[in-house]
Amino acid sequence: MTTYPNPSPSALYAAPVEAFAGLIATLRAPPALSSDHAVVERLVRDEGREVLRLLYQDWLNERSALEEPHDVVGADDVERTHHRTATRPLETVFGEVTVGRDRVGARGADSLAPLDALLNLHDDRFSSGVREQVVEEAVRGSFDAAVAAISATTGASVAKRQAEEIVAAAAVDFDAFYGMQLGESAGAAEDLLVLTADGKGVVMRADGLRDATRLAAQKGTHKLKKRLSKGEKKNRKRMAEVAAVHDLTPQPRSEADILGDLDRKKPEKRPRARNKRVWASLEKSTTNVIDEMFAEALRRDPNRVRTWVVLVDGNKTQIREIRAAAKRLDVGITMILDLIHVIEYLWAAAWDVFPQGAVAAEKWVRKHLTGVLRGRAGIVAAALRRQATCKKLAKRDGIDKAAAYLLAYKSMLRYDQYLPAGLPIATGVIEGACRHLVKDRMDITGARWGLEGAEAILKLRSLSVSGDMEAYWQFHRQQEFWRNHASRYADAEETWLWQEAA
Repeated sequence: MTTYPNPSPSALYAAPVEAFAGLIATLRAPPALSSDHAVVERLVRDEGREVLRLLYQDWLNERSALEEPHDVVGADDVERTHHRTATRPLETVFGEVTVGRDRVGARGADSLAPLDALLNLHDDRFSSGVREQVVEEAVRGSFDAAVAAISATTGASVAKRQAEEIVAAAAVDFDAFYGMQLGESAGAAEDLLVLTADGKGVVMRADGLRDATRLAAQKGTHKLKKRLSKGEKKNRKRMAEVAAVHDLTPQPRSEADILGDLDRKKPEKRPRARNKRVWASLEKSTTNVIDEMFAEALRRDPNRVRTWVVLVDGNKTQIREIRAAAKRLDVGITMILDLIHVIEYLWAAAWDVFPQGAVAAEKWVRKHLTGVLRGRAGIVAAALRRQATCKKLAKRDGIDKAAAYLLAYKSMLRYDQYLPAGLPIATGVIEGACRHLVKDRMDITGARWGLEGAEAILKLRSLSVSGDMEAYWQFHRQQEFWRNHASRYADAEETWLWQEAA
């Protein structure tokens, strides 16, 4: 391995050129020319990675040779004038390389390495490329799978604990990133601004549960030592609050359109959500996440000229917080109850009237759903109860719950007004977010989450799902420069450090 101090200028990049020539010679030799394509593919991958590592190493050697030693003043106002040459390892996607640089110290003060700042290196040995790939793998699957993928596809070696630390550190600028975004989004004035929130439980370790849930869990018993049985997860979960904001072109529809979509295996194509941002939090309260949801909407429509639609599923806490936020911000909203939840209540009611699987139940549900779509939720509720009474049903829980649901939320069931205006009436975006953003990753078999790790994964998955990951990495690297380097120097923004780094 080429190390610092670097060889003479004439020797720079000689090692990667020689390695590349050697790879070509190997490929042209009889063994390779008679090999299976998979064997040669692995050969090119492994030997080619070494060529890239040598290239990167020589670039670092040249960068180190160009460094001009500076006396520097630290954030502690101590001038550092004692210089010595030092090296540090750097684990990259090509493999491990060595960074040589000047370290500047003073008696009784920590040494500083200005080249570390100019290269924006992290305090640990992992490069930004490795860190980004660890995050990419970890937000997609388990940490064990992420570690295995890094080992198989890069020249880096990352332990599971290190991967968890990298992920936690990568998520720290999530709130600042979205807080810095100012100005309106691309949504046009005639586009609907759609907001929706939901909750999804995540199985946690005991130290990640809220106090009341943890106390209830401590009172519970386990049938098995190593696994939770059915029903035992009740007090093992912490609720992740999920929110989504998107733009939508209004499309007027009729009751017949909705019933037709329900009949077809493939509903007709409708306008798709645009400029979609979804996110979730285990740490923050429902109030805080809904406040963030309204802040995102205000960023898109600061003058409140668009139609704001808030889709809900009947969660009383969320509805209360949404109304409070709208009142506090003096924003007019149209709150709509998700039609799919209404349909589920009607089906539950149908099984009080018909035996399970009866074909007649389908017609019965359709009849009452048609009444709801025509804006007659109160009349449908009364008809359900009257039918249960007239038939003297011994089992009527489903009917009573459906009737109560329709009456409690009838002000949000004006589908006869929503459909002609082109407003959405289903919470597909947030339902999909709960599944894709939370369940698909957090509910992996056997997963038990700590709060910090789970929150970090949710933030990073939110960035990925919202299409903001690339912009976030750029912002995060800037923040890392200030945290890890500029903050250690006096007046960094006015010195050579800031000028050269910029």
